[in-house]
Amino acid sequence: MATTKEIKNRIKSVRDTQKITNAMYLISSTKVTKAKKELEQTRPYFDMLKEQMVSMIRIADDMKSDYLVARRSAEEDIVRAEEEPSEGRVGIIVITADKGLCGAYNQNVLKEAQRLISEKGAHKLYVIGEYGRHWFLGKDDSLDEAFDFTNMDPTLDRAREIGDYVIEDFDEGVIRKLYIVYTAFKNGLTGGAPQSTELLPFAKEDYALDSDEQKGVSESTEYMPDVVTVFETIVPSYVKGFIYSAMVESFCSEQSARMTAMDAANDNAEDLLTSLNLEYNHLRQGAITREITEISAGSRAQKRAKELQEARNRKE
Repeated sequence: MATTKEIKNRIKSVRDTQKITNAMYLISSTKVTKAKKELEQTRPYFDMLKEQMVSMIRIADDMKSDYLVARRSAEEDIVRAEEEPSEGRVGIIVITADKGLCGAYNQNVLKEAQRLISEKGAHKLYVIGEYGRHWFLGKDDSLDEAFDFTNMDPTLDRAREIGDYVIEDFDEGVIRKLYIVYTAFKNGLTGGAPQSTELLPFAKEDYALDSDEQKGVSESTEYMPDVVTVFETIVPSYVKGFIYSAMVESFCSEQSARMTAMDAANDNAEDLLTSLNLEYNHLRQGAITREITEISAGSRAQKRAKELQEARNRKE
């Protein structure tokens, strides 16, 4: 059985840990608010870029670009993986945290990434976040080790650098498709959910209009020097914007998950402190009771000895 000193040391240790988890909760709360504000300030610009791309895809039916295909084909990935395992791979950006202590956040993202990898076959991994990089090291030889980016406090400059890196691989034919796996932020209560999105190429079928809708599409817009050039100029900016948005949403989801984990840790610490205090009080009360019992027994023994001595003295 633990002594009162050991329990007091344990109580002190739990309280010190609780101070740390409470501080981490407050820090994560501040980071979520800041990241959401930055995303809201930049999102309208990239939403406008997407609208322009959709408009060009719908207007120019005969537009040909490496960034555009007629339709998506899941079967094509499997066939190409079997026929050309060393070239024309599928690029997959995976966004994880830089550290743990955020519940199942990292594991959920990695599980979605593994599902996509098994589905697409030959691939090349671009991992953002130290947790994911360490997880894939030694497990997947397609990890691009030169691609070393953190997801701590994401910025637009970092997203542009990442976008330039992966788009260059796409333009050079190192990868023929580009996917991104991240955690879409919902709200502070439910956190986020991992999801995968195909960034490149765009599929015309995703933006096709029926005959009635097609009549309402204006063809009066002029693009200089031509629609293909404008489209291929906008696409990289849109991809970088999507990467930035995904990084911020993942960061918000990570901090939300960490808030939930730290809140649970605080609650567990309170329960543990209650249990330890109760055990400490029981031991302390038992020790006091034993001391009182020993004092009472000693007092009675002295009284009895005194009475016996007085009886001997009377006999004498």
